[in-house]
Amino acid sequence: MSIKIQIINGPNLNLLGKREPDIYGHLTLDQIKLEVEKHASKKNISINFYQSNIEGEIVNKIQEISDSMDGLIINAAAFTHTSVAILDALSIIKIPKIEIHISNIFAREEFRHKSMISKAVNGVICGFGLNSYILAVDAVESILKK
Repeated sequence: MSIKIQIINGPNLNLLGKREPDIYGHLTLDQIKLEVEKHASKKNISINFYQSNIEGEIVNKIQEISDSMDGLIINAAAFTHTSVAILDALSIIKIPKIEIHISNIFAREEFRHKSMISKAVNGVICGFGLNSYILAVDAVESILKK
């Protein structure tokens, strides 16, 4: 049976490729999706990508997937630093969860150093661009195989 992983992307990630390329790189979210799917398919892992700029929609998506997905990768973007609602939703579901960030949040503004959601995930990966997603896929797979 194939592993199913939901990837949730938060606000402004739909602007990747245009948005601050010196921080986030030149890849679009669609290009990242293709690369992650290519990597995952070699491991018999299916990926479902989702992006929203709306906090409540992200909470709804987290709640929806608890029975249909084996793992979750979340790049909550700016909501990482502000959302108790996303923290609560993540705390409820009992599948492996990895928080990721394209940039190294600890090398940026002070307010980005604090994550509201880290408490509810198995681990955090940041600063590796596209590879943050790839490493997270491998991390979910590793957790599930234990």
